[in-house]
Amino acid sequence: MAFETGAAEPEEWSYSPAVGVGPLRFGMTVDDVVEGAAVLGQTKVSDCARGHAIFTPTWKVEVHRRGVAPSSPAVTAYVSQAVGLFCIAADAVHGPQITYDGLQLVGRDLSELESDAIAYAEAMDVHFRYMPEGYAAPDDPGIVMRAQLVGEVLRSRPLFMVPRDGAWTEWDSLPSEEFRVDGQPEA
Repeated sequence: MAFETGAAEPEEWSYSPAVGVGPLRFGMTVDDVVEGAAVLGQTKVSDCARGHAIFTPTWKVEVHRRGVAPSSPAVTAYVSQAVGLFCIAADAVHGPQITYDGLQLVGRDLSELESDAIAYAEAMDVHFRYMPEGYAAPDDPGIVMRAQLVGEVLRSRPLFMVPRDGAWTEWDSLPSEEFRVDGQPEA
């Protein structure tokens, strides 16, 4: 079941592991991300706080939909000076629709997504993994499923990633802005 946003129908973007999502490709420069994201809307580029000294400077590119009242970004892309684009986060409300082998990932009630992820894993004889919020999600190292509080419901906010400079895994690469507790950014 898709999450109704009240906005125009969101675009459908494809996900290719270790390659990218929609028009965005891992390794792109900030300028390339801004150009690729133009299909969705306007962009705003800012510096990310350096939470870990091992990482090179990182920029955050927020993409806001055209024609939508001021709101949270539909997509947030993180670009490292050393490796380029390494993380693409799709907003649970305004983000494009992205599927994983037919499993809708964006804006889902986390308990519904968990049921579907488990059913998918059983039908395909593959694994699933649990995310920090305690719900099951696809077992793909390039997908880090996070929660976003929408009203009183935790909705899915997938991050599509590759490891950045100085990191072993996508979890090690998680931008500090994407750390969330109960669907809310940490204070």
